[in-house]
Amino acid sequence: MRLSRDGVTPSRTGPRSGSLALLAQRRYERRTETATVNDTRIHVFPDSLAFGRRLGRAAHLPTARVALHRFPDGESLVRIQRPAGQHAVVVRSLSNPNAKLIETILSADALRQAGAQRVTLVTPYLPYMRQDAVFSPGEPISQRAVGALLGRDFDAVLTVEAHLHRVFELSEVIPGRARSISAGPAIAAFLARRRRGLLLVGPDEESRPWVQAVAANARVAWVVGEKTRLGDRSVRIHFPAIPTARRTVLLDDIASSGTTLAAAARALRRAGVKTVEAVVVHALLAPGALGRLRAAGVKRITSCDTIPHKTNAIYTADLVAPALAWK
Repeated sequence: MRLSRDGVTPSRTGPRSGSLALLAQRRYERRTETATVNDTRIHVFPDSLAFGRRLGRAAHLPTARVALHRFPDGESLVRIQRPAGQHAVVVRSLSNPNAKLIETILSADALRQAGAQRVTLVTPYLPYMRQDAVFSPGEPISQRAVGALLGRDFDAVLTVEAHLHRVFELSEVIPGRARSISAGPAIAAFLARRRRGLLLVGPDEESRPWVQAVAANARVAWVVGEKTRLGDRSVRIHFPAIPTARRTVLLDDIASSGTTLAAAARALRRAGVKTVEAVVVHALLAPGALGRLRAAGVKRITSCDTIPHKTNAIYTADLVAPALAWK
C-alpha cells in the first residue's frame, strides 16, 4: 500500500474530497473554539478536581485541568488548556496556602495571555482570614495583605464561608468583586435528614448567628457556649443548661488543631450528653487533630467539600454555581 510523505494513507475518494473534508473539519474546529471562547470555561487545579468537576456539572460549563510542573529550584510552571474562554474561572482550594498562592496567581496571568477577558477565582477555602488585626506589635494584617494580592490579579473572588470576624463583607477585604457564600443551606439539608432528637451546638458567641440560622433551616434546637482562649492550642468552654437531646452536633467553620471542638465535646460530656458529633465547613485538621477529637468523645466528624478530606460528605458546589453569573 502506497503512503503519502507524511505516512497517511491517501483517501480512496480522491484528493479533492479529502481537501474538502479537511476544510470542513477546520471550520468546525474554529466554530467550536469560538463558541467556547465566547462562553465561560472552568480551569481546575489537580488538587481541587473533585470540587471543580462538581461545579462544572452544577453550572453546566466545560472544565479543563491546569497542568503543573515543578522545577528543581522549587519554581512552578503553570500551563492552562486553550481556549481560555472570555470568562475564565480558576478553581483551587487554598489550604496549605504558602505552597499554592503563587501558582494560583500565575494561572490568572496564563489565562489572560491566552485571551481571557475576565478571570474569576473560586477558592472554596480562603486562607489568612483569621489574622484580621495586629494582635501584637510587629505583626501584619494578613487578611488585608492576601486580599489585596488576590484582588490585583482576579476580577472576582468567590469562596465558601470565609472566616470574617471584624469585617462583615468579603469585599471589604478583597478589592473589586468578592463574595463569601454560606455553606449553611447545605449543612442544614444534611442535618435535616437525621434531625430527630438532635441539638445543634455552637462553641462560642461568635458562632451564634450562623448556628441559629442553620438550626432554623434544619428545624432543630440549638445552643451556644462561652469560649475563653488560653493560647493557640488551649481553650476553655462553658455551656449553659443543655436541653435534653439524644445527640448533639457541634458546628464550626474551621477545624485546624481541633482544640476548640475537643474542649466543647468534653464540656458536653461533663454535662451528661452521651453522643457528640461534629460538623465543620473547612476540614484543615492538622496531624493529630482527628485523634484529639476522638479522644474527647466525638463519635463522628463530617465536613464540607471545601478542602479535600476523608470526612467530606456535605457538598457545596451547587451553592457556588449560581454565583458564577454574578454581576
